[in-house]
Amino acid sequence: MTELLQVEHLNKRYPGFTLRDVSIRVKPGRIMGLIGKNGAGKSTTLKSILNMVRPESGTVTMLGKDFFQHEKQCKQKIGVVFGGIDFYPLKKLAAITAVTRRFYPDWDQKRYQEYLRQFSLDESKQFRALSNGMKVKYLLALALSHNAQLYLLDEPTSGLDPVSRDEILHIFTRIVKDGKRSILFSTHITSDLDRCADDITYIQNGQVLESADKETFLQSFDHLKMPTDTGPLTLEEIMLRTEGRNLDETAL
Repeated sequence: MTELLQVEHLNKRYPGFTLRDVSIRVKPGRIMGLIGKNGAGKSTTLKSILNMVRPESGTVTMLGKDFFQHEKQCKQKIGVVFGGIDFYPLKKLAAITAVTRRFYPDWDQKRYQEYLRQFSLDESKQFRALSNGMKVKYLLALALSHNAQLYLLDEPTSGLDPVSRDEILHIFTRIVKDGKRSILFSTHITSDLDRCADDITYIQNGQVLESADKETFLQSFDHLKMPTDTGPLTLEEIMLRTEGRNLDETAL
């Protein structure tokens, strides 16, 4: 099975932080969750993959092409959502969409209108008038409306109420159901991944600690179980115990 995204030995150095030898593979029809505590390197990984920050070394193969050599062509076939993007706060959504759709030859206006209705978005509103949760929904509506094959999402459910999160996770599951599209998304809400992820990549201190299908991933942390544990550890428990152990070793 040919991966839609293949990241090999990605490295990016900042003062006080280094992304080291990150490798990730995302297969068609799969949802991969990217987990790690704040500052672990999740956003840096996604930005390096997209060349938003230039990695010092490593390769990114996206949709069968070298991403750095075919960046424009690849970006027309991916959907991207990053938090903290404010566009032009005084512009109305209709104006932002009119500009955005020009970049995508496969823009599907009918699908876009369906997402506007589903997310209760009013195109006559200014971007700044939206709540943080509604901003995320608008960004998702844009990302989901041009027949992308690969979605790279940074904290896409952050700021959403539980009902909206359920709605978004259902959409994610539906997207990959045809076996042709995939999603890679970072989140600190591990319960979302417990429900929808097929694969998990765990980044700790700028390095991939583990990357595998969810069942294999959970089994690989069985050594963290306590005598009182009666079933598999959750992703949240794995993170708490792994990060706790790391702090204990640092203290020593």
